[in-house]
Amino acid sequence: MCDFESKKILLAITGGIAAYKSAELTRLLVKSGAEIKVLMTASATEFITPLTMQALSGNPVHTELLDRESEAAMDHISLARWADCILIAPASANTIAQIAHGFANNLLTTVVLASTATIAIAPAMNQQMWLNAATQSNITSLAERGAQILGPGEGAQACGEFGPGRMLEPEQIKAQLYEVLKKAQPSEQNTGKGLSNQRIVITAGPTREQIDPVRYISNNSSGKMGYAIAAAAVKMGATVTLISGPVNLPAPQGAAVINILSAEQMLEAATTASEQADIFIATAAVADYRASQISEHKIKKQDETLMLALAKTPDILATVAKLKSTNNPKLYCVGFAAETKDVHAYAKKKLINKKIDLIAANDVGRSDIGFNSDTNELELIWPNKQTTLKKAEKSVIATQLLLAIKSELEHDR
Repeated sequence: MCDFESKKILLAITGGIAAYKSAELTRLLVKSGAEIKVLMTASATEFITPLTMQALSGNPVHTELLDRESEAAMDHISLARWADCILIAPASANTIAQIAHGFANNLLTTVVLASTATIAIAPAMNQQMWLNAATQSNITSLAERGAQILGPGEGAQACGEFGPGRMLEPEQIKAQLYEVLKKAQPSEQNTGKGLSNQRIVITAGPTREQIDPVRYISNNSSGKMGYAIAAAAVKMGATVTLISGPVNLPAPQGAAVINILSAEQMLEAATTASEQADIFIATAAVADYRASQISEHKIKKQDETLMLALAKTPDILATVAKLKSTNNPKLYCVGFAAETKDVHAYAKKKLINKKIDLIAANDVGRSDIGFNSDTNELELIWPNKQTTLKKAEKSVIATQLLLAIKSELEHDR
């Protein structure tokens, strides 16, 4: 079970129907040993009462920036200093925008601005609000400054629409928050700053190619390998940009995260980010095909069979690799080959055809190292040599991979 013993968590609740989940989240965190103080915006109190949250947390609830009783002790400063972590759940689009732009117009935004604690944000909003370029820009900006983004999930929404934007369930937030706080602790094993002057771009997770407003083509990639590499690269001192498809993972602290859905979106983000990069690592499982034409409305189930015309998605790795021969000759390109048979042969062919520096091959047909697994085993193949990273936790494999890349770069100097 997750252990939050001695952790001081300030739970900030903003206005939205998902606020009801904050009650269960509080109960779970208290049960796991955390000390919880609750902060609510004015609109949050319209959805759930401060009295409920006080009963569950065992502490008075904070709602006002200028509270005559508590402000004598500079309440916003004392809360900011008290917390090990500020968890904003649910986090509305409005609050995310205010925090991203440094506003201090209520107790929540003022506390965040005055705190050096870990900030974790669990977004909750309408799917179109989440996908809006302004919200995505705000989320990216916060991630670049170290905020941990938990979710959002995807599904039916209170407004009747379907898509990304649902706040994660309390159990999911609890589990992800545990990982965030665990990683925030000083590590006993320090890999040093071996990549301190390197700019690394990493793609991770699956892509989604819409068929109609409801259905899409995708795959089983969890994004765990790419996220592990991003986290390891940050620890080694690199400047990291993580381009992520839809996954259920907390953003690696210190990495700039760009969230995308489709292969086209990933291509645009990857080519732009790689123009000034030193290393490009393509772990994402990009859908090979997309619907030739996306239906405007949901395709109804009528005939026994359905003919669906598909078109190839862009080859992101090959496109980025071409930058090496055009305007970025220093770029070191690493691809991943997820195969279920003839793993070495297919990986070697991919290495040659795409003209990259290194291919990392893994057998996803194996349940112990396949999609969604926490462990992996990689065969690293260069044009003139190869080696195997034996089965281990993905965090360990990630560090070993980066050390192998570092060694090659130093050898080429």
